[in-house]
Amino acid sequence: MERLSALVLGFVVLLTGAPASVLGQSCAAPGPAASTDATSASTEHSNSDQPALQKRNPRYQVHADDVLALTFPLSHEFDQPNVMVQPDGYINIQGEDSVYVQGLSAPEIAQVLKKAYAGTLHDPIISVDLVDFQKPYFLASGQVGKPGQYDLRHETTVSEGIAIAGGLVPSAKTQVFLFHRVSTNWVEVKKLNLNDLLRGKNANEDAYLSPGDSIFVPEKFITKFRKYIPYGIGTSISPSPAFY
Repeated sequence: MERLSALVLGFVVLLTGAPASVLGQSCAAPGPAASTDATSASTEHSNSDQPALQKRNPRYQVHADDVLALTFPLSHEFDQPNVMVQPDGYINIQGEDSVYVQGLSAPEIAQVLKKAYAGTLHDPIISVDLVDFQKPYFLASGQVGKPGQYDLRHETTVSEGIAIAGGLVPSAKTQVFLFHRVSTNWVEVKKLNLNDLLRGKNANEDAYLSPGDSIFVPEKFITKFRKYIPYGIGTSISPSPAFY
């Protein structure tokens, strides 16, 4: 067997002109380092292609134009009952530089403020409360009676959301789409058959809306097709005199 392998290798050298040492190196299996690098690259690629895990019962994250109340129980001179989050995400605090709070929850903002006041107050106790904030909403677009943005005041399903938006118009399909943003780079899309839901079939699939969700109702194919027909189907057009 070894003699046969040597003969095959010699035949390849004659055909390619490459030294046997080079062929041996190219056929060698990758070492542990190469294997580790490949695994690391694969892991990084896999992580970048997957949405981030979501926390259970996440706290509200403040946005621009939200209003906060900052309370210092042991140092009331630093209290600020109405602090608005600026468009750039900063808030102005008394006696210190502005701090960035957009995207943080109230407990996280309290920790940021403790660091900001570390040079002024010794281990301060700070309470952060939301005074005014962006109300939960959902969007309805496409073939509904009144497309737009609507307040999400209570538990609302997709079919209820469509009813709030004026219901389906005659040109609407009964297959609708629910868009839910999972993270900054990921959007979950769910297809629902509204006709089945309204008839009690697969009623459990009538998903509940989350703040920021979007419902899209597409147009029937026949309605799209009719846009490109200049006259009704089944009618005739008299030839132009120019063709006589």
